[in-house]
Amino acid sequence: MKTTVMLAYGRTGLSVDFPKDRTTVLEPSFVEGLPDQERAIEKAIQDPINTKPLSTLVSSNKTVAISVCDLTRPIPTHTILPVILNALKHVPKNQITILIATGTHRANSTSELKEMLGNEIVANYSIENHDAFDQSTLKHIGEITPHIPIFLNRTWVDADIRITLGFVEPHFFAGFSGGPKMVAPGLAGFPTIMRLHDFEMIADPKARWGITDDNPIHSAIREIAKRCRVDFSVDVAINKKRQITRVCGGELFSVHKLMCESVKNSAMQAFSKPFDVVVTTNSGYPLDQNLYQTVKGLSAAAQVVKKGGVILCASECADGLPNHGEYGNLLRKCNSPRDLLKMISEPGHNRHDQWEVQLQAQIQTRADVFLKTDGLTDEEVRAAHITPIDDIGQAAEDHLQRHGSDARLCVLPEGPQTIPYLTEMS
Repeated sequence: MKTTVMLAYGRTGLSVDFPKDRTTVLEPSFVEGLPDQERAIEKAIQDPINTKPLSTLVSSNKTVAISVCDLTRPIPTHTILPVILNALKHVPKNQITILIATGTHRANSTSELKEMLGNEIVANYSIENHDAFDQSTLKHIGEITPHIPIFLNRTWVDADIRITLGFVEPHFFAGFSGGPKMVAPGLAGFPTIMRLHDFEMIADPKARWGITDDNPIHSAIREIAKRCRVDFSVDVAINKKRQITRVCGGELFSVHKLMCESVKNSAMQAFSKPFDVVVTTNSGYPLDQNLYQTVKGLSAAAQVVKKGGVILCASECADGLPNHGEYGNLLRKCNSPRDLLKMISEPGHNRHDQWEVQLQAQIQTRADVFLKTDGLTDEEVRAAHITPIDDIGQAAEDHLQRHGSDARLCVLPEGPQTIPYLTEMS
């Protein structure tokens, strides 16, 4: 007896059959999209939490910077941003800059900006792709404990009014996305990002999905956002149809706390026992554009795979590794995940993308990883220390047989949109 599951894969999805009696399918608790999204956004900024309405908060003589997600996040910015800009219609357009919070990701192209923001906004507003590596576009505003220098986008720091527009979901080492992450790492310089993502930070057991208390990365991000005041924040949650299910506006930390609590209830699920085989994705396009981003899907699976188990991942990776940063180069420097961890842990090893390599290697010391992809060759997959496969369903059957008649399979069709966790890690 089979159960058919549609895995989120690229733009089209991937239909796969699994043995029904041995399979647990874990999807996000479906929350209906808001019936009138624009009206809900309007209400959130007209009746905000712990601050004034946006339209009265900003006077017409102020310069405004708005931090928005890049294309690797599925937030419907093209729906939210026009409502925010309408509330700022008394502010001249040439005093407003929209900052794409890329962190260390590549710049978004004009066509991608139009897809994200809409043609009208691209045509009428100043838009800046943040560049973490261009020192001339950054401003140093001090340091926080433990020895984290604060370099932030100069346009952001110099603006009179700063607004964040974020998407809240569990994050694999910062606890949750959205909120203060729209400042750092979103608009931070590489020296700041590198310190937030160094070996010690990533290796901390509290740096994981859904944890904000005592998470050193989340705590540092909050401190950076406090140093460069955010005047107004809008955070949203979405369902798998990319519809807004909840929106909050107002004071940054109050908004983010409420949204994290809400999202945890719908996007995280506890299990008492680990699974022998876990099938995962990276939530389809635009999240599964490259292998770098796909580590998030692997990390979601790693939360419930048993020690010595198997992770099977379906991720299109149309953008390759990608071909920027040092992720691919670092993977090729060693012959095994354990050697990669040893290299990264060496004092002074501070390289772009090492955090993603570290997370991937940590997962691979726990479980064997296999990848179904159309965007990478088998040789490229193997060079990343991963085994390529063509048929997810057959691979699942094979590994279940190898693990015995009692072996169990967990399928995460939406990848990191739902985060399983064990009440006791095995």
